[in-house]
Amino acid sequence: MPSVAFYTLGCKVNFYDTEAIWQLFKNEGYEQVDFETNTADVYLINTCTVTNTGDKKSRQIIRRAVRRNPDAIIAVTGCYAQTSPAEIMAIEGVDLVIGTQDRDKIMTYVKQIQEDRKPVNAVRNIMKTRSFEELDVPDFAERTRAFLKIQEGCNNFCTFCIIPWSRGLSRSRDPQSVLEQAKALVAAGYKEIVLTGIHTGGYGDDMENYNLTSLLWDLDKVEGLERIRISSIEASQIDDAMIEVLNRSSKMCRHLHIPLQAGENSVLKRMRRKYTTEEFAAKIKRLKEAMPGVAITTDVIVGFPGETDEMFEAGYRFMEELGFAEMHVFPYSKRTGTPAARMEDQVDEEVKNERVHKLIDLSEKMQLQYAEKYVGAVLDVIPERDYKGAPGQGLVMGYTDNYLQVVFDGSEDLIGQLCRVKITEAGVNECRGQFIRVLDSRVPAEQPEATQSFEYERPEALQA
Repeated sequence: MPSVAFYTLGCKVNFYDTEAIWQLFKNEGYEQVDFETNTADVYLINTCTVTNTGDKKSRQIIRRAVRRNPDAIIAVTGCYAQTSPAEIMAIEGVDLVIGTQDRDKIMTYVKQIQEDRKPVNAVRNIMKTRSFEELDVPDFAERTRAFLKIQEGCNNFCTFCIIPWSRGLSRSRDPQSVLEQAKALVAAGYKEIVLTGIHTGGYGDDMENYNLTSLLWDLDKVEGLERIRISSIEASQIDDAMIEVLNRSSKMCRHLHIPLQAGENSVLKRMRRKYTTEEFAAKIKRLKEAMPGVAITTDVIVGFPGETDEMFEAGYRFMEELGFAEMHVFPYSKRTGTPAARMEDQVDEEVKNERVHKLIDLSEKMQLQYAEKYVGAVLDVIPERDYKGAPGQGLVMGYTDNYLQVVFDGSEDLIGQLCRVKITEAGVNECRGQFIRVLDSRVPAEQPEATQSFEYERPEALQA
């Protein structure tokens, strides 16, 4: 039986794409083997280019694969492959470079290379692509949660980001295809679906009279689906119609990940973000009124070029006032080819480091404050796995809808089931709970304030 080994760098979308490529190999009779083995017939590296470090790491892994088995086919896909195919083709031993489109043709190229051993550069201009690449993933390792990619590309062109050049412009998956895939995932036993993409909230931007809100209402009607989650959404994309579906659909998770990136207007302007802090704060206020107890998490870039101490302090106070449930903090990293990399007033690395730590401390303080509100509350949790902190101790871990990670006494047969759990102790990264009972998913739960289930997925267009 021929074998294939995978190595994935970067974001959740890349991991989804690798799973989809694996399905293509599986259908051709391949078995998957560990990347560290030297016996694979094909090594496929799915690369990242969000930072310069991503490029460097991608090159290291490609060379490692070539050393593992010089006779194997070395195939490279993903964002770095899309933006710099010539750099990758120049690495001795690389047979195929395919970028972030045409991956449904990957088996044809592999067979061709097996016959004539001539390297192939299959990368073409992503900016001309206007259709969504249909690649399904019918099964995931975790049985409790399935990812469903609904969108590709981004139209924002923020000054720090290379992603539009590696993924192309925003394009949406056909609604019928999304719904069929959702039904198939439910039939395979999944209770939760996470809608993901490079710029998920941009779903429908390239369609007439259909957008993410329309899709959410259609998914709400899928029988047997318990929970729908959005991996990330921009503040500007949350309008009254979106708030209505978030509020009225019992399946929508009461947690939203809304990237802020900076808490000061002049920095936001230089980043080319499409909102001011005032507009962002007004949207958050509106969401909190419409969905009491909603968990709002965010991303922040620290030390963007030109960020002074005063700007950072103003941003710190703004974030503190908004009271996020958690913040993911990234030091600004120069990305060659972006306008921000050419800006003057680059911030010193030590200063960046100091600011990152201040914001991480603030995030942990806000996380605990948010969790403490729920001590004594009874919430619904879908356990995902045996608790890693104490394997074999009869503890399981899962998430509430409002983004609390809860550890409680329970056997492995609870994994994947909807459980009612009382929160007994709050913590920064995890809370403790007491198991009450398993809910019959056919009977609607009496929902206390802000209860369904969510877990944060790192921001799509920014994951390193």
